[in-house]
Amino acid sequence: MKDVAALAGVGIKTVSRVVNGEPGVSAAMAERVERAAEALSFQPDLIAGNLRRSGRRSMSLGLLLASVDNPFCAAIHRAVEDVAEERRVAVFSASTDEDPRRERALVAAFTSRRVDGLIITATAGDQTYLRAELETGTPVVMVDRPPVGIDVDSVVVDNVAGAEVATAHLLAHGHRRIAFLGDLGQIATARQRHEGYRRALHAAGVAADERLEIGDLHDADAALTATRELLSAPEPPTALFTSQNLVTIGAIRALRELGAQHTVALVGFDDFALADLVEPGVTVVAQSPADIGRAAAERVFARLADPDLPPERIVLPTRLVERGSGEIAPPADAAAGRPARTLETVDTGSRG
Repeated sequence: MKDVAALAGVGIKTVSRVVNGEPGVSAAMAERVERAAEALSFQPDLIAGNLRRSGRRSMSLGLLLASVDNPFCAAIHRAVEDVAEERRVAVFSASTDEDPRRERALVAAFTSRRVDGLIITATAGDQTYLRAELETGTPVVMVDRPPVGIDVDSVVVDNVAGAEVATAHLLAHGHRRIAFLGDLGQIATARQRHEGYRRALHAAGVAADERLEIGDLHDADAALTATRELLSAPEPPTALFTSQNLVTIGAIRALRELGAQHTVALVGFDDFALADLVEPGVTVVAQSPADIGRAAAERVFARLADPDLPPERIVLPTRLVERGSGEIAPPADAAAGRPARTLETVDTGSRG
């Protein structure tokens, strides 16, 4: 700032007023300062300036998501950014890749940069390591997954109820051999969605069959392989409940590869782009990642304004969107209680 002041021929206080948008500087004087700043490639230190003015604010948030390239996470990211932008706050984001060690390292990296708050999709089994940050007054909001070991704000959906609705929908259309394709077992939402699936089967008097349950699928390729294996078994499922958007995409690819997209029903958890444009359209239990991100960001700013707010658990609803894939009826022999034929047998027969 001394260099800018010298080049512009003004005092340091004048430069400070121009940089911070304060009144008391004529238009001509402000233009001189701005030209000098541009000539010297001057960039104000926003962190240092805000720390001086507010005692600790850096005008930034840290956002930790499972994977920023997942459309669900990307929608949360955008919603957080929109809320922060209204307050001229920057958002630093990163992916944990479902690695607890990476989660802790990223939290440390963000807090060392004095972010004003943290929004986290937790991967670690518990978040007690965040207690030091909480004691210094840093707001922490958990999104998508509940906190463990600490009492902080969270924004989640009712995963158990959503999965129960999805499975019950398939049961209502006559299916009894419904496969479950789940995300990594360490993830709370994966366990909750499996619980909802099991609850719906129990309520309908249908015994769970562990041979139809495959977990630890965290990408489309793994889901594609798992779906192939299920549909090639001697007693294949007549319907699939896929509990995560990337898992759903992998299952759809397998169904199309096997020519089974019109004979095997499917309901996915999480909507995704183009789900209404494939044939048949994909029936999903939809949640709103935009609403999740918006609620989380607003909660961070509310806590910054009033640190004494009690922790709140915000539960957002899901909704069933019927598009065709979840309304496919089972084959007649399966509906009558007899095992459905494998795709291989059906294909052989069709060739005569």
